[in-house]
Amino acid sequence: MVSSAVYRYFPSRDDLLTALIVDGYNALGAAAEDADAACRRDDEAGRWLAACRAVRDWALAHPHEYSLVYGSPVPGYQAAEQTVGPATRVAAVLGKIISDAQASGVLDPPALCPPPPDSFAPDAERLRESILAGVPDDVAARAVAAWAGVFGLVSFELFGQFENVVTDRGALFDHAARCLGRVIGIPA
Repeated sequence: MVSSAVYRYFPSRDDLLTALIVDGYNALGAAAEDADAACRRDDEAGRWLAACRAVRDWALAHPHEYSLVYGSPVPGYQAAEQTVGPATRVAAVLGKIISDAQASGVLDPPALCPPPPDSFAPDAERLRESILAGVPDDVAARAVAAWAGVFGLVSFELFGQFENVVTDRGALFDHAARCLGRVIGIPA
């Protein structure tokens, strides 16, 4: 197939990119959802680790797709509205785990972080309305940091930042994911 033939199926480069991005986000979201669904509902720590591992495993198995959605932005591409829902699937899984821990009374954030800035309160409210039901502002702020930490670990590994630094990357990832869960207050 010649490269120009792709435009029989997609009107523009941006339409093709949008389709690829939506597909990548949906595949990654499905991996996290499946991992969470395979765990007992009352095992928040197990669910957290399983979902985090699913993100890493999917990224390592699909490095180009991961790079498309979490790597450097494509010059000139403006994300279409239809990417938003698929892009939130992993966050929704992680948020549900945190919300479930809060609702069941097992969420126990350690007293190691200062309170979030007052300016974060509207963000926390939006997060409660979408993916972190019933979670206080400080836990919402920790959840955002942990979410970024999980994806940062994956990106460091995938993009070579751990070369000659970390030998057993899987073990370090599991340790870091558990630590990030504890920072939020997910029981060990």
